[in-house]
Amino acid sequence: MTTSTATEMTTGSVVSRDGTRIGYLQVGQGPAVVLLHGSMETARSHTALALALADTFTVYLPDRRGRGMSGQYPAGYGMRTELEDLTALVTATGAEMVFGVSASGLVALEAARTMPSIRKVAVYEPALLPAGSKYTDWLPRFDREMKAGDTAAALVTSLLGLELMPPAIKVVPRPVLKWLSNLAMKSEDKKAGPDTITMRALAPTVYYEGVLLAEMSGKLGTFAGVQAEVLLMGGSKGLAFLRPALDGLEQTLPHSRRIEFAGLDHGGSADVSSANRGGKPEVVGRELRAFLLQA
Repeated sequence: MTTSTATEMTTGSVVSRDGTRIGYLQVGQGPAVVLLHGSMETARSHTALALALADTFTVYLPDRRGRGMSGQYPAGYGMRTELEDLTALVTATGAEMVFGVSASGLVALEAARTMPSIRKVAVYEPALLPAGSKYTDWLPRFDREMKAGDTAAALVTSLLGLELMPPAIKVVPRPVLKWLSNLAMKSEDKKAGPDTITMRALAPTVYYEGVLLAEMSGKLGTFAGVQAEVLLMGGSKGLAFLRPALDGLEQTLPHSRRIEFAGLDHGGSADVSSANRGGKPEVVGRELRAFLLQA
């Protein structure tokens, strides 16, 4: 493990239970906190949030499976895999605080439920679905399209299945959406540097995010026994279909507090980019810092 200053970002890695390397970025000094990125993101997607905490905390940003510095998914991938990866990092760093967004918010919540060493968890719009939710129905088609090498079609399938496209775009014929997706990926590929993790590279990870959503669907009641302090966060312009999760968690978790950020959307905690123009990590960071410092 390397050391870092309040602004210098370094790298390190741990080995998960199945022998897979999990790489991470590290910055700051002080008590350890782990920031887990969400779907179509990498460790670097929350750099600004990490730097907002780095003068007070040692922040660890792991690449979750299938991305950048970390190894690939096992045949039986599921929540257990994510928890084993997180356990390896927590054991090595002594971290007792975890942040997660969307699908990784489920990992953070499950860590709070199953790992006694975790005493504080903050989640931004966790993707906790009710049993029988339609929002995982896209998985079989996505899998077929990826296996056929049609990455653009698969991305369109996931975006439509999760209702992530604006209403005006939903009426556009699927072939046109596929063409636009291909165009965007080709443009990004041309501009990408040797270390850039592109949409095309991240596309296979979307399936496994869906696997997590499906596995955790209908499990709201299991969080009633969580003893960790939990900060529930979301944006007023966030994903409407995830709002019931925040409502349910607020009622279910015994030690929780909720914040809604005016004007922020689902990407509010992540760095500003061409794909996430509404990111306000400095705003989220202020509330996250206050929560982590609270005795």
